[in-house]
Amino acid sequence: MKPDPVSKPKAAQTKAPAAVHLQTIGPEEAGQRLDNYLLRWAKGVPKSHVYRIIRSGEVRVNKKRAEPTTRLIEGDVVRLPPVRIAEPSQMAAVNTAQTKSRARGYSDKMPILFGDEALLIVDKPAGLAVHGGSGIALGVIETLRITRPELKFLELVHRLDRDTSGVLLLAKKRSALVELHRQIREGQTDKRYYLLAHGEIVQGAQVMQLKYPLHKYLLPNGERRVRVDPDGLPSHTALRVIKSMKREDAAITLAEAQLKTGRTHQIRVHLQKLGHAILGDDKYGFEDLDKLIKSKRLYLHAHLAGFTHPRTGEKMRIESPLPSEFAAMMKNFPPLTQDVSSE
Repeated sequence: MKPDPVSKPKAAQTKAPAAVHLQTIGPEEAGQRLDNYLLRWAKGVPKSHVYRIIRSGEVRVNKKRAEPTTRLIEGDVVRLPPVRIAEPSQMAAVNTAQTKSRARGYSDKMPILFGDEALLIVDKPAGLAVHGGSGIALGVIETLRITRPELKFLELVHRLDRDTSGVLLLAKKRSALVELHRQIREGQTDKRYYLLAHGEIVQGAQVMQLKYPLHKYLLPNGERRVRVDPDGLPSHTALRVIKSMKREDAAITLAEAQLKTGRTHQIRVHLQKLGHAILGDDKYGFEDLDKLIKSKRLYLHAHLAGFTHPRTGEKMRIESPLPSEFAAMMKNFPPLTQDVSSE
């Protein structure tokens, strides 16, 4: 794109589409979330603005309002409103020496669990968002795009909350992304998490089946929250207690949660509803108890991802070990029940 010949040499360069544009989704774009599609279309536009035009209804899919998480299908018609899109020269400023240095630092703390021509699977640390956003310049996806510029295509297959650690899948090929999204939609993947919860969870002989419908809503400040609601979306978590631990002033339980559905904040809200919020949960947790036992993070870790390789058809099982913070916390609590993790 050529710079505006009448603008000042050092000024930020933008272009402004003059009118609403209707874009038909092709096979290469199908399977993407609406927000990811728009963020690529509107490079240089603040993410907060992209989400605002979705929520305001300025962006529509097949003439209807849509959520940021809406999956686009081949043939969908997306209404794109006029926005100011940054010039390439302005976008180049994003990759400053300082930004690249920060990205390398993040990358060094993010072990690679698996990689081939189709997939990149990392062990995401707690505290690092999967993508940038309001107030967050770099997330996992931006970090990897900067530190691995040879990858022409790289997209998140799924997401983890910023404070959740563990196995995170990314696709290097559009075809791999589409196939893994299909497996997720059809319940053909296996995602399991380790967690530490407040109190002693009494399970009995059977795995607990938590089936609380969930509803997403926004706080007045625009922050996203989820609550149990009879009119919410069906949600299902299978919970297996591994062991409970107790000291004079508190008890905690180590458990494994298996996602049967993948709703926003699902495990966190299901454990809150159960009366055993996850340690260190600043949205759905027990603040007084977290202070008492000195929780340092959200004790939720995606330790296993099972799926079929999108190219080879091989059954994959990618695992991440229990973080050191979990072991350090559990050392403060004598065990109440037998460790059944190997059963």
